[in-house]
Amino acid sequence: MDKKEILPTEISIKDKKHTVNGDVIRTVVFAHSKVIEVSTADHESYYLIFYKHSLIFGGKLDHVEVGTFINKAFQEGILIESPNPILRGLIPEVTVTIPNKSNLFSHLQLHYSPQEMVYILTTLDSFFEKEQLIKTIDKVYFHLRRNGKFMKSFQIIQLLAEFAPTLKSAQERLASHEFSSYQHYYHSSSLPAILTKDPLYVELHCFKNRTNPDFRIVLEEILSKQDGIDVLLLWLENAEKLKETKSIERYTSIALRFVTMEEWMLILAELNINPFQALPDSKSNIKKMLLAGKYEKAALCLLSFIDDLPATYDAGLLEIWEHSDPKFAIAHFDQFIKLLQHLPHEEKTKQYEHKVFQFAEILLKEHDLKSVHEKLIPIQKVIPGLDVIRKISEMVELLENPDRMMELGDYYAEFKQFDQAIECFFWEMELQPQDPSPVRKISKMYQSKGMVQEAAAYQKVFTQLKGSQETG
Repeated sequence: MDKKEILPTEISIKDKKHTVNGDVIRTVVFAHSKVIEVSTADHESYYLIFYKHSLIFGGKLDHVEVGTFINKAFQEGILIESPNPILRGLIPEVTVTIPNKSNLFSHLQLHYSPQEMVYILTTLDSFFEKEQLIKTIDKVYFHLRRNGKFMKSFQIIQLLAEFAPTLKSAQERLASHEFSSYQHYYHSSSLPAILTKDPLYVELHCFKNRTNPDFRIVLEEILSKQDGIDVLLLWLENAEKLKETKSIERYTSIALRFVTMEEWMLILAELNINPFQALPDSKSNIKKMLLAGKYEKAALCLLSFIDDLPATYDAGLLEIWEHSDPKFAIAHFDQFIKLLQHLPHEEKTKQYEHKVFQFAEILLKEHDLKSVHEKLIPIQKVIPGLDVIRKISEMVELLENPDRMMELGDYYAEFKQFDQAIECFFWEMELQPQDPSPVRKISKMYQSKGMVQEAAAYQKVFTQLKGSQETG
């Protein structure tokens, strides 16, 4: 997705007594949890951890430790990177306040069930010592067990054993005789049955194993009953493989709650899903983009599927060619050459001479002459006889002829490549030190570059040489 087309998602973070502003770099969803990575103007990285829609905790991290929840989430979760417009739907607030660290555990205890609280604690190991988190989880476990809530205490010890797999006491408790009936229940019961008693476990289990179609179906059913964006992300993760028309229609209706139709078409294009085959209103949306002057956004929707577009799109392609910025066209050069093949070739020489001239001018700033010639040859095959490509071809030939550097310099000057032109005129000046012509041209090149003193100096030399010729 072209980063110039979609603005970054900005967020303001209040951390203790100061506020920092930054851009969201990426967001990862891991079941009910979400991690947002923010980069500030000072290139500092902040990480914010959410549970459902609530900010749990966060802060600045110089690096993410291997094995922590944040590291695991970015490795195994559903990742959305900037500038994807879906990011906006994943960020509940554009201004967030990081909670007070000293009050966090008591806050979690008040607002979440014991099982949710423990799960949340396992996501915070980048900001708290793991031993401290284990100690707090143990307190929850023993409190529930003392009060005879064995099913809930078993759920807690399952979370602890996964969070700290090397913790011997947790593994021993999990395997103890008093929990054998619960172990049997979780291993022998169906996921829908377990879901009625332990929805958090089922969702986490299915999310971690979502590459398995059976678990993915259960996860999709769970997420479809929630706010929509998580089930949309689950579909997007696998959409490129599916490409089912009914599926696309269903998820389009969900997506339009979070992004515009234009953005959704771009998202589908990124997934190699042809929006012009999948979405019935695609053509009318392209027309709206063109009427609004959004030529490059329309191009991003169309270019990936240009080989499959019917002739009814040719008028729109012509508008895109005429109005797209040359730099944008060069960034998508191969696709723009394919676009040319869809356009009528009659009476377009003058029209396209100007655009291809702009291409050559930009390319010459970034590449050597021979490379530019090679890049433009495919255009010549589509539109033979363009004067600009003829000139570039002649320039390539002149490179091998030191006696014609003045001609080559004139061509470079025409394409506004003043430094290369100056080199050519210098060469001629050294070969013909009494000839005022190359000196005059050097003066003009410096003038075009805005280097007034240099231009004046060579103008003075030109005047002297001209005077010598006249008196001689």
